[in-house]
Amino acid sequence: MLGFALRPQKRLADLSEREILALAIALEEEDGRIYRDYVDGLRDDYPASARVFEEMAAEESGHRRMLIDLFRERYGEHIPLVRREDVRGFLRRRPLWLSRPLKIEAVRRQAEELEAEAQNFYRKAAARVSDAGLRKLLVDLAEAEADHVSLAHRLEEKHLAGDAAASEERAAHRRFVLQFVQPGLAGLMDGSVSTLAPLFAAAFATGDSWSAFLVGLAASIGAGISMGFAEALSDDGQLTGRGHPWLRGWVCGFMTTLGGVGHTLPYLIPDFQIATALAVAVVLVELWAIAWIRARYMDTPFLQAAYQIVLGGFLVFLSGILIGNA
Repeated sequence: MLGFALRPQKRLADLSEREILALAIALEEEDGRIYRDYVDGLRDDYPASARVFEEMAAEESGHRRMLIDLFRERYGEHIPLVRREDVRGFLRRRPLWLSRPLKIEAVRRQAEELEAEAQNFYRKAAARVSDAGLRKLLVDLAEAEADHVSLAHRLEEKHLAGDAAASEERAAHRRFVLQFVQPGLAGLMDGSVSTLAPLFAAAFATGDSWSAFLVGLAASIGAGISMGFAEALSDDGQLTGRGHPWLRGWVCGFMTTLGGVGHTLPYLIPDFQIATALAVAVVLVELWAIAWIRARYMDTPFLQAAYQIVLGGFLVFLSGILIGNA
């Protein structure tokens, strides 16, 4: 997630007091802009958390104004361009704030990392300067950043208490179900059930493990491609809230292929009887997993989900055996 910049850099110890102050201004401005990008990305789905980062952005603006006032007093109007990537020791940040949709937990973690980094910078910078006024301001900001490491949590207690926190958790759960669980479950069901007929038809028609494996693999990959495109083209996710169509398509296609390959792999075993027995056992595990996922995320009673999926799987399995023995 983080890596060191490769361009020529100066050490913090090599910066003048003027450059340290300019760097501090740049850091506060960058952090404030990041928080405002968080606000923009969270406003629709997480309005309470957006208010959290609005307050954090306001804190950074206050810090920046104090730093600029001191710079003007000491060095005049021109602030030299000194960026974090120009100084050795800073880590390159993953541009999480550019992602859409934003993942709320990742945002909160990165915000804490930003504040911790700022705190460390101010402590080290304060130890490098001799100007009493500048040292005092840097120490004060270091102490403020130490408090702000937990600012996100404290502001969440203010804004996300009670119904707001529960509402955001429900919204996040709903998006996860719509964007990942539903397309993944549809794919797993299709791959685990629809490929049973061609796989076992080929197995019982030929009595050969390798032939059955090839048919099962082809059916799994073909079904994965078909289901992936069908899911991706079903809707663009703008109105349904189901997320990016191609991400859903990838999830659905992958799970479809996985569902079919799971009971196809046993036919890599040359012994046909052993391979078939193991394939049947894998099918039972797959059907149990599907029933559990439906019960866990789709609010379907487990026994009802198990009955439905096992009945469907059994009918497809039976048709494959009958066709294979015809």
